[in-house]
Amino acid sequence: MDRLVKPDVKEVEIAFKRGQKCTTTFRLTNLMHTMSVAVSLTTTNPSVFSFTQVFSIIPPLSSSSYNLVLSQSPDPPSLCSPPDVITVKSAMLPTGKAHMEDLRRLFSRPGSHIFRDASIPISIVGPHFAEYLISNHAQISDVYSYFNRAISGCTRSEFTTLLKSAVLSGNAILVAKLLDIGGDVNCKDSEGQSLITQAIKAGNIEVVRVLIASDCLIDNLIDKVLHEAAAINRVDIMEVLCSHFKDIDANSIDLHGRTPIHVAASYGHVEVIRFCSSIGGKVDSVDCNGCTPLHLASEKGHLEAVECLLDCSGYIKYAVNKEGKTAFALAVENGNSYLYSLLQLGDALHRAARLGDVNGIKRCITEGANVNDRDQNGWTPLHRAAFKGRIESVKALISHGGRVDVVDDLGYSPLHCAVEAGQVQVALFLIANGAKANLKSIKTKNCSPSVFSKEKEPISIEAELPVEFEFCKL
Repeated sequence: MDRLVKPDVKEVEIAFKRGQKCTTTFRLTNLMHTMSVAVSLTTTNPSVFSFTQVFSIIPPLSSSSYNLVLSQSPDPPSLCSPPDVITVKSAMLPTGKAHMEDLRRLFSRPGSHIFRDASIPISIVGPHFAEYLISNHAQISDVYSYFNRAISGCTRSEFTTLLKSAVLSGNAILVAKLLDIGGDVNCKDSEGQSLITQAIKAGNIEVVRVLIASDCLIDNLIDKVLHEAAAINRVDIMEVLCSHFKDIDANSIDLHGRTPIHVAASYGHVEVIRFCSSIGGKVDSVDCNGCTPLHLASEKGHLEAVECLLDCSGYIKYAVNKEGKTAFALAVENGNSYLYSLLQLGDALHRAARLGDVNGIKRCITEGANVNDRDQNGWTPLHRAAFKGRIESVKALISHGGRVDVVDDLGYSPLHCAVEAGQVQVALFLIANGAKANLKSIKTKNCSPSVFSKEKEPISIEAELPVEFEFCKL
């Protein structure tokens, strides 16, 4: 005979409940027909797992119940591998009677009279423990093995509760597991939002894909999935959503009347702005306060977002909100001086250059205007001053860093503009300051090509330049 007693389980499961005393019961049966058996129970971690009855006596062919107690703690015990076990030792007791001290002495003496009857693994189960594993999955090496045992003590409704936590944790494997065993893929949170919205907030594209593959539905009136993805700068998630949900609207609005582009602009997420614009999003939409995305980007000081929005719509910077403020005004209120040129000073500088207002040019540049700022057609202030023949403006702009070789969207330089408008004095000054005459772009009347030859340095332009010029496109 190799053992005297037999346990009724191969594994003892104890349900962990945070902050509560947790117990479980198992039974041992005496296999002896005529003799009582003394039993000793120990665990590998007695400070965590203990028994209300360490020593006992089981009559012949009888069974006894034993309570395993998990120490009260806000957190589950440290996970170890292999798991904690209960060791069951037994010894024959011919008299059938003994005091606890007698039993203690009996099992303290090693020898052939002691039988090692069983080693029973201890598993922690239940929703509280499963929740702990979900929240700490990144720090637990064998989390999936523990998790499979933990959920054995959960109900179907608890699977759904755990599913919500797994979605927020961003673990796609745990999400898939909970869906497979009955978690409700279309459950909602307290605000009526779907699991997909929660997954986007967690920023895990794999969880989003698992939910979509499991036929998770969204309500476009409640689930502002593009807004959520815009807030965390996730174009990749947006692409997945748009490829599956064909009715997603890039111009949908949230409770504040804001579109996904508004959200992206407020965070400065340029790639999101570009993506939303590419699928039909409008950059000039206004929210409940009358603010365009440009208002929000300017208020927060997001330079690249401002540039991107202005590229999409040059006139958006003139829009006013319900307080009558432009994007420029909000930039000024928040001290975002590096936006002034883009939002207004650039316009003022262009206007001053066109009118020949040298003092205005200097004032704009002093206040932060970019001397090489380009308008919607690619013209710089120097283009405008050259075309209008404002020689003093041209001098002021060049002296403050104006580039003579900048070309507009059609490839025309300030020199081309001066030539087209017949502004001889300006053309001479530009050439004297490094402007290059391109024979493919300019042709002259009554003028030898050698006048603009690159090989002749220096060029005696004052003696040879004709009065009339004719502009020719590249």
